[in-house]
Amino acid sequence: MVSLTKRYRFSASHRLHNEGLSAQENSRVFGKCNSPYGHGHNYIVEVTVRGPVDPSTGMVMDLGLLDQAVESEVLDRFDHTYLNLDVPNFKGKVPTTENLCVEIYNLLRSRLDSAKGSAQLAKVRLEETSSNSFEYSGAAATREKR
Repeated sequence: MVSLTKRYRFSASHRLHNEGLSAQENSRVFGKCNSPYGHGHNYIVEVTVRGPVDPSTGMVMDLGLLDQAVESEVLDRFDHTYLNLDVPNFKGKVPTTENLCVEIYNLLRSRLDSAKGSAQLAKVRLEETSSNSFEYSGAAATREKR
């Protein structure tokens, strides 16, 4: 098995706010990220697929297929958006980078599972800042570690 990781970039803004909490509780939990005006990030998303090397191509996965999947499922959907208002997936959900990472994984998993080849989505890593990044490998991987 060989892993392939490819890196992409997009920009988006969000406000960390939970309608179920009071203004004081939102302020305490989310701090400056609860600003009513929101704030933005230049995200870096790394997508890792894993599988055997195809003897006819010498590759784990056709990079064109991976690029197409990320373009349509991630970049077209999230780039230059205000996640709270522009992305239906975050209606009623706090658009933390953790939730965004899981959302990206689920979108790509659906798309890549139907792609040709035997490579499988292994994980998504989402970098919010040079100090903060999040990884998600799917619900099954989370259950296996318990």
